[in-house]
Amino acid sequence: MRNLTADDFSERRKEMVNVQLMCRDIYSEKVIGAFLAVKRELFLPEDSRKYAYEDFPVSIGFGQTISQPYIVALMTQAADVFERAKILEIGSGSGYQSAILEYMGADVYSVERIQGLKELAEQNCRKAGFTKVKFKLGDGSLGWTEHAPYDIVIVTAAAPHIPKKLMIQIKENGRIVIPVGDPAVQDLLLVRKINNNIVEEKICGCRFVPLIGEDAWER
Repeated sequence: MRNLTADDFSERRKEMVNVQLMCRDIYSEKVIGAFLAVKRELFLPEDSRKYAYEDFPVSIGFGQTISQPYIVALMTQAADVFERAKILEIGSGSGYQSAILEYMGADVYSVERIQGLKELAEQNCRKAGFTKVKFKLGDGSLGWTEHAPYDIVIVTAAAPHIPKKLMIQIKENGRIVIPVGDPAVQDLLLVRKINNNIVEEKICGCRFVPLIGEDAWER
């Protein structure tokens, strides 16, 4: 198979947006614009880049995966990202979600528990031209208190419940997008803090790698 060119990837990116996102329920123009602009292939291992725009998760090493484009778009749309939103991302992965959020004008703080992945996310973002994301090595279930409170928290791994410290670290009227359930299958939830009450809305069923941490699953 011949090596894919930049034009090949550009065409696949457009097709992904048209078929996987817009033909489903991704309607946000801001989200669609970000997914057209950010080169997803730059966030995959070189030997897996041919799968960058396929409708399935792809391994990024360290026992972790990058979610299929639709799930990333669905979480981003549910988060209702706005200009200069202060966002805490739990699980940096390969840096793709971080890049999407920075492209949309957010101030992004990303926590990753695996040293190699944190370094990979930083490198990938930098090479793709996204240099404003702040990364931290740590336990994502505990958040990042130094920069709290946040408008939005996006959790890219499955938790057994909503970690308490993440709820504490969002602003009034803030929101968390998080998969919650057992290790085999979860519900993707939109959780809002309204008048200090917690309101949960199920978005869809999903399957993510587990969130490991003090207030999540044990290693």
